[in-house]
Amino acid sequence: MKRLNVVLVSLALLCLMLPITAQPARETSTKAVTLTMGSWRTDDVEQMNRLLSEYKKIAPDVTIRFQPTNPPDYNATLRLQLDSNTGPDLMYARSYGAGLELFNAGYFADCTDIPGLMDNFSASNLAPWQTADGRMFAVPFAAVSHGVYYNKDIFRKEGLGIPNTWEDFLALCTTLKSRGYTPLANGLADEWDILETFFFGLLPNYVGTADQRVRYESGELKLNDRNFVAAYQAMADVAQFCPRGFESVTYNDSQVLFNSQRAVMFVDGSWTAGVYKDASFEWGIFAIPAPKGKHTAICFHPDMAITMNTKTKHPEEAKAFLAWLCTEQGATTASKNLPSGYFPMIKFPIKLENLHANEFLALNAGKETDARFVWPKLMHLYAPMNQAVIRVMKGQISAQAAADSVQALR
Repeated sequence: MKRLNVVLVSLALLCLMLPITAQPARETSTKAVTLTMGSWRTDDVEQMNRLLSEYKKIAPDVTIRFQPTNPPDYNATLRLQLDSNTGPDLMYARSYGAGLELFNAGYFADCTDIPGLMDNFSASNLAPWQTADGRMFAVPFAAVSHGVYYNKDIFRKEGLGIPNTWEDFLALCTTLKSRGYTPLANGLADEWDILETFFFGLLPNYVGTADQRVRYESGELKLNDRNFVAAYQAMADVAQFCPRGFESVTYNDSQVLFNSQRAVMFVDGSWTAGVYKDASFEWGIFAIPAPKGKHTAICFHPDMAITMNTKTKHPEEAKAFLAWLCTEQGATTASKNLPSGYFPMIKFPIKLENLHANEFLALNAGKETDARFVWPKLMHLYAPMNQAVIRVMKGQISAQAAADSVQALR
């Protein structure tokens, strides 16, 4: 009987020891997590995959899949995904009202408490993704600039210089056209680009920057005043210098025209700089010049931030990635892996290695800058203003009528 009791006690002890021995293995095992990231930057797949690969070195159990959407379709596609609970875990957030709308709808997470966010970005760089009561709905990621790409080889060959005023710019276009060149690569087929890159690029030269923009936003200044009429007239004046059949020229066509030297200049954003990295000619950038009597200003736009879905199944992993973007290491890694022409918004000094990216940034020196005009408060006028620009360039309406059509919807 004693031997039986000893055996029973031994078996009982053995049973108690088994789960204790197995427990550490369960505690140390990790579960791989896959996050998805939505974006409107279909051109950035290679670069973003490099960036996300760098993050994986820090968080080896987290894989982030970059899944961009065609740019014009991004807002509608993202909203559909979020409405149907199929939205990405992380996503690019538009600045100002477009992003705020999704935050107010409960889709974008409150990011205010993410470590480093409120300390490592300036107030002006936080503002485009901040609510009236100071809450943040995204982490600032990159700004972009607007300017005129030009073929330096042709300028040298023809003895041409960079124009200092808008009148000089039109004279330059006239000279190029008279010598058999297509001065400008811009077209109208995709619609968005003529508004965002060209019209919003030159608009601060006519209506002023932030201090004047807020007066238009409040209604103190009218959207059909003489400054706006002059800006629409500027668009009407350049139409003759665009490619033949420019009404049917797409954004991609414009890039090809400039890259193949079939157009001498292209008014566009800094985000296109990487497209011409293997160009067979030397090119550069200059600021869209202001008309005589006004100071040249730069459209330097807080373009994109990254946020997280309130319904993500992996909130801790998503938040950890956003926190990394708020560090000097994360911002530096991003600047090295993003396409040239995207500028970090964090406070830390980050050196850009690309010549043309630095050339774009140099345009800001000594000049006032502002975001694209409608983004902060007047986004509901984006489509009407876009159509006004297109119609005035097609010669269908006058500059005054273009301005009046937008003011009527104010």
